[in-house]
Parts: sequence; structure tokens; C-alpha cells
Amino acid sequence: MWYFAWILGVSMAVLLASMAATMCDAKDCALDAAERGNPKI
Repeated sequence: MWYFAWILGVSMAVLLASMAATMCDAKDCALDAAERGNPKI
């Protein structure tokens, strides 16, 4: 059953990394939009 824990851990790590990258990109886009004077994007 070690393979179940391994695939679960790898899946969670990939999910966390993709969420962190998405949040970082969203924050950068929001800062760029605020600098351009369009805070709704």
C-alpha cells in the first residue's frame, strides 16, 4: 500500500504547486491592472 501514499503525496504536491503558481500569476496581473488604472481586471 506504499504506492497509494506515494501517489497521494505526489498528487497533493502537484496540486499545491499549481495553486501557488496560479495565485502568484493572479496577483501579478492584479498589480499590473492597478498600475494601468483598471482595477476591475
